[in-house]
Amino acid sequence: QVQLVESGGGLVQAGGSLRLSCVVSGSIFSIYGMGWYRQAPGKQRVLVAAITSGGRTNYVDSVKGRFTISRDNAKNTVYLQMNSLLPGDTAVYYCNADLTTNGGQRVESWGQGTQVTVSS
Repeated sequence: QVQLVESGGGLVQAGGSLRLSCVVSGSIFSIYGMGWYRQAPGKQRVLVAAITSGGRTNYVDSVKGRFTISRDNAKNTVYLQMNSLLPGDTAVYYCNADLTTNGGQRVESWGQGTQVTVSS
């Protein structure tokens, strides 16, 4: 009914950059908050960055000044620009969206994840 598809992950050297994208499709009435989470091996999934429908952003301290979250409401897409990447940023990155479907359901949906690997 609702799909979130991430892209843009990959292998990069420390200091490099990647841009993640996440497209939300399906029976969508409205999208509220959107965010990016990450999960490193053996660790819990944690919030990296979030953005409200109005464009207000929030970041975990470890990525402030390096990562930028943005969204294109017309395209139902959220982005994560990651600069000055560190080996500690290595994780599977997941897109998240809080939305209402055309059927009136308020749901929280997740993408399938995209691997980001930063080599030292």
